[in-house]
Amino acid sequence: MKSANPAPRPAPRQPANSNRGPQPVKRGPGRILAVANQKGGVGKTTTAINLATALAAVGRRVLVIDLDAQGNASTGLGIGHEARRCSSYDLLLGDASLDRVARGTGIPGLSVVPSNVDLSGAELELVDMPRRSFRLRESLKEGGGTALFDFILIDCPPSLNLVTLNALVAADAVMVPLQCEFFALEGLSMLMRTIERVRDNFNPGLEIQGIVLTMFDRRNNLSGQVAADVRGYLGNKVYDTVIPRNVRMSEAPSHGKPALLYDYRCPGSAAYIRLAGEMLRREEVA
Repeated sequence: MKSANPAPRPAPRQPANSNRGPQPVKRGPGRILAVANQKGGVGKTTTAINLATALAAVGRRVLVIDLDAQGNASTGLGIGHEARRCSSYDLLLGDASLDRVARGTGIPGLSVVPSNVDLSGAELELVDMPRRSFRLRESLKEGGGTALFDFILIDCPPSLNLVTLNALVAADAVMVPLQCEFFALEGLSMLMRTIERVRDNFNPGLEIQGIVLTMFDRRNNLSGQVAADVRGYLGNKVYDTVIPRNVRMSEAPSHGKPALLYDYRCPGSAAYIRLAGEMLRREEVA
């Protein structure tokens, strides 16, 4: 005869850390992408911080390294000047390790190595240093700090100097934001030659991850012509996603936020979300 009050069944065991959300998988060093173009005002920083935010939003662990002395990526991710005393300058010259210079951003899964004005003098200091082109690469390898991230995006300065060279030598691949204007094509050919020289002399594994067409204006016939020319020249290296001109994207940095947090409904934010998905698909294929 069954008991009228059977003993309650034990609750099913919960997996460890089940209340903490998805846990990161331990993997090798993060994939390092240099966001580079020697021409200024093409959307490098905007691409770096918004792509990083979109990747973090889908559970990737992301680090942005601000290698521009202007520090726009740091500002755009909400890092105040008082929090930049230890910066990418110290990482580049080997005076501080990655875990010491990286800062949280308030966005889960997204960290940044901020920049300050000291970086403007790094070019002169690097000239007389041994292995001057490998300083960033060696600093990132020390201590295995890169294993904490799935992706490391390096926001490069708008010039082809020793700082940019360090980024290209440290990177696995280059992402090139390209403004849809005529003069951008001339700058692209120069950058392509630089990447070839870096590959031949310093970093044989360096590849072009993709070309991102930015500041696209559908009302302007020139934007469409430039996009067609670039696709004809570089084929599937050019992303299908195009980043449109968007006022909300321009407003976001003044609020210390990526556009995806400032206004995730705006066309620019939607484009960067699509770009992140396209980038992840490319990485899986690679």
